[in-house]
Order: sequence, then structure tokens, then C-alpha cells
Amino acid sequence: MSAIAPPLALLAELSHRCPLRCPYCSNPLELERAGAELDQATWQRVLSEAAALGALQVHFSGGEPLVRRDLAALVRHAASVGLYSNLITSGVLLDAARLAELVEAGLEHVQLSFQDTEAASADRIAGLAGAHQKKLAVAALVRAAGLPLTVNAVMHRQNLERLPEMIELALKLGAGRLEVAHVQYYGWALVNRRALLPTEAQLERATAVVAEARTRLKGVLTIDYVVPDYYARRPKACMGGWGRQFLNISPAGKVLPCHAAESLPGFDFPSVRTASLAEIWERSTLFNRFRGTEWMPEPCRSCDRREIDWGGCRCQAFALTGDVARTDPACALAPDRAMLDRLREADAAAPAGDFTYRQIGAARAPAET
Repeated sequence: MSAIAPPLALLAELSHRCPLRCPYCSNPLELERAGAELDQATWQRVLSEAAALGALQVHFSGGEPLVRRDLAALVRHAASVGLYSNLITSGVLLDAARLAELVEAGLEHVQLSFQDTEAASADRIAGLAGAHQKKLAVAALVRAAGLPLTVNAVMHRQNLERLPEMIELALKLGAGRLEVAHVQYYGWALVNRRALLPTEAQLERATAVVAEARTRLKGVLTIDYVVPDYYARRPKACMGGWGRQFLNISPAGKVLPCHAAESLPGFDFPSVRTASLAEIWERSTLFNRFRGTEWMPEPCRSCDRREIDWGGCRCQAFALTGDVARTDPACALAPDRAMLDRLREADAAAPAGDFTYRQIGAARAPAET
């Protein structure tokens, strides 16, 4: 194997605790309790090791990272070792004093989630009354503090019609970037697929809205757009390719190649409690299992896109086929594409139904996979 390039970014999931209960949360179904979380000293060691390994950025996330009282200390340590720090937050626990503390510690960017543009719908999706109004106030605080702001809008069947309003909200809030991220279906979102999957007509309208807005707002607002895999013709390069650009560390210290990897069977997930990041990144069975192209089955192995999409999403392949090494069904050439098409058509045509909200012990299997 050729020399392994260093990761570009570290996602530090400081806690699975969160006041929101979003039904598409990327956290695993089995949520870690507070007592299992890494302590401050271990996180600081991990940040130092990430910088030494060559990482450039750290994204403090969760759950909700603001539940950690030591967040400012971690931001300060990240700055001291040269890591650019981004806070990925729901915002509902942030006030002016806490933000000032984080800015003083060296925080450089805030990514703030919005569930909808209408307060009643946004609060229903988030599972928390008053959340939307709090987010609006926090966005103003972030801009007043001089920090760049990204609005993260997770879009799905129950809010997609208000995408034009979401774009206008991002402009009004002074965001420099808007992430229009369609739900991807694993973990909590897979449980809620029928409630979240948009229709093809909805998706076509949304894609047109984004195309128009990108032209109209060029140089004013950058809009990232991620189509749901269930409607894609080719798979996305998940996290830039397995073990190529990205490290995810869970609250308990598991080191993962993506947010959802704990759903995969048969792996002994390495931990920062027992090994260094460099050892895990370069030599662990987990990170080397799907790194590169040698592992790929056909038609991936002979595809001219094999070093573009890197085989697609392993978590999705497992969720839909039961085989972690199988071709991602999001690819039009995949042997299992017909199964994905059938599931998409059935769920998009069905009544949306109620959410299964993110909380300990709430998860169940989807009606059909």
C-alpha cells in the first residue's frame, strides 16, 4: 500500500447528550451516556495527536457539544496546537457570555442547525418547544461576535417545500454558507425513512431552487447541496473516501471513519483510550479495510469512477443489503439498485406518519429494508 496521507479533519463528538431529539440524527441508535464520555485530559491529548498527525481542522460536535463544561478549554487547546476550530451546534444552550468565552479561547467558526423556517414546524421536528426562536437569537450573537456563520439546513419531506424561505433566512441571518443537506438514510433517519423521504417531484423542485439561488447569490452566499442517495445515479464519496480524509471520535473514544460506522458489524472499533491516533489511522484493521480500491467488488473494481466515489457508502450498503462490502445500491450500476428503487418508490408514495424521536431506548427497526 502507498503512503497513507494524513486526515484533513477531526470530528470530535464530545457527547451524545442533546436537548434536541431530531429524528434524522447521525448519532448511533445506541447512545452513549454521560458517564462513558472521555475526560478533558484525554480529549486534549487526542487534539494534540490529531495536529501532530497532520489534521488541519477540528469540528466540535455531538449530540450537543455545549453540554460539556470544558468546551472552552478544549477550544483553547485546539488553538494552541494549530487546529482550526468549528462549533457544530443546535444553539439552544448558547448565550452571549458562553459565546464570548469560546471566542476568547480561539473559536473560529460556528455551524448552526435549523430544522425549518416556520417555528411550529421547526420545534416539532427538533422535539423541543422554543428551539427555533432561540436559534434566531444565537445566529445574531454569532455575527455580532464577528464569527463566520454556516446555516445547516437538513431537508426532507416535511420541510422541503420551504427551501426558498430557508435560503432567504440564511441571507437574513448573515450566513456566508448554507448547507442544504438532504437526509441520508442510516441510523435514526433509516428508522424514520418513511416520514422523511421526499417525493421525486419535491426533489426536482428543490434542485431547481438551489440552481437558481446559486446563480443569483454568487459571491454573497455559498450553497452546498447534497442530494439524497436514494435518488442519486452515482454514489457519493462518503467522507471523501473511507480512511482518506476524515476521523470521527465518539464520546466514548471510538475512532471511526464516518459518523455512522458503529452500525457496521464485525469490527473491533479502535479506541483512543488504548492506542494513539497515528497508530489507528495508519495500521488499524478498521481504517484499512475499505481504504483504496483493492477491496472493491465488481462493478466498482473496473469502474472509471472508482477513485472518485471510492465505492460509496459502506453503512448504506450494509443497511440495505446486509453486506458491508457490497456495491452501494445508490449506484445505478449496482446489482441491488432495483431494491433501492422499490423502497424509495414505496416510501415516497406512503403517508409520512409520525417520527420516532432520537432518545435512549426509542429506536426500532424500519418497517422494511
